[in-house]
Amino acid sequence: MDIDNVIGATLFPHNIGLGAMNNPELIEKIASITAREVMVTGIDWVFAPTVAVVRDDRWGRTYEGYSEDPEIVRVYASYIVKGLQGSIDKDFFGDQRVISTVKHFLGDGGTEAGDDQGNNLSSEQALFDIHAQGYVGGLTAGAQSVMVSFNSWHGKKNHGNKYLLTDVLKDRMGFDGFVVGDWNGHGQVKGCTNESCPQAINAGLDIFMVPTNAWKPLYENTILQVKNGEISQARIDDAVKRILRVKLRAGIFDKPSPAQRTLSGKTELIGSEEHRNVARQAVRESLVLLKNKNNLLPLMPHQNILVTGDGAHNIGKQSGGWSITWQGTGNNNDDFPGGTSIYDGIKDKLKKADGSLELSADGSFKQKPDVAIVVFGE
Repeated sequence: MDIDNVIGATLFPHNIGLGAMNNPELIEKIASITAREVMVTGIDWVFAPTVAVVRDDRWGRTYEGYSEDPEIVRVYASYIVKGLQGSIDKDFFGDQRVISTVKHFLGDGGTEAGDDQGNNLSSEQALFDIHAQGYVGGLTAGAQSVMVSFNSWHGKKNHGNKYLLTDVLKDRMGFDGFVVGDWNGHGQVKGCTNESCPQAINAGLDIFMVPTNAWKPLYENTILQVKNGEISQARIDDAVKRILRVKLRAGIFDKPSPAQRTLSGKTELIGSEEHRNVARQAVRESLVLLKNKNNLLPLMPHQNILVTGDGAHNIGKQSGGWSITWQGTGNNNDDFPGGTSIYDGIKDKLKKADGSLELSADGSFKQKPDVAIVVFGE
């Protein structure tokens, strides 16, 4: 899976960590910094926030959810959208703002046994009370796009579920922005392939996400399906109106070209010290102390400290998935300019102390430590 990156951009804690800090004002600041760094690149649209409410920790994407508490997710969604897009009554789509996407609609965090892209069997009331609260918060704040989820609801793939995409999202929730699919998600709808899926358009999908050359036959097939009546012209017109409506609201037709915008090319903003200081604050507030037996913490700087584990000096591992690579693997520390490994951070704190510090990936040591800091994870 290839992902385009802005090397050196500010990395914030993953959503599960941001949720643990439970600080809506800080999450808005983080979102506004994200928008600013994105605007330096000339991109107008981002795929955030993810508002999955995780109900089973076996789900491999649990770290992408802010909380199992729908109230935290609802509040966060509102603040993140305001940080990305600006408030509806203040700086809405100003020069340092981007179009946000609330995702993934709906119920991805509640599949049976935590099965990714699996089946959510929640009642409709539970679907709203638990899994839809991020949309209540995000859409109320003015989010302009919603991404559909890979999962099913009671056996029906969301990409082909007209009840959810049109009757609920567009009609009952009053969403007048556009609905975008996820990575070839339409191809999982019954009777569809990556190259042909009138069912998804008829269900309410406005934009396919097609990362491969399958877009070419998909385009041709869609035209034929409109001509032969499988897809109504009115449904296509509605999709086009929604896309144009969002572009007009975001000022895409009024702003200069991406290369001529206010922040364009100002690469000094990418990973700036000001932005990294906010990230450091987020890291501090996201940390969770489970116990402090015998008041071991804080550690004394005069101690002999062993830092061990395969994540101790691995910025990619401590940053996690979606950090340069999809799963946060296959990187080295040089791929994260401005980043600090846990070992380097401790080393910096101890450089003026009279203790000692030793790094070991496997737990071995030359000098018996007074205390060991073990860094591990996926």
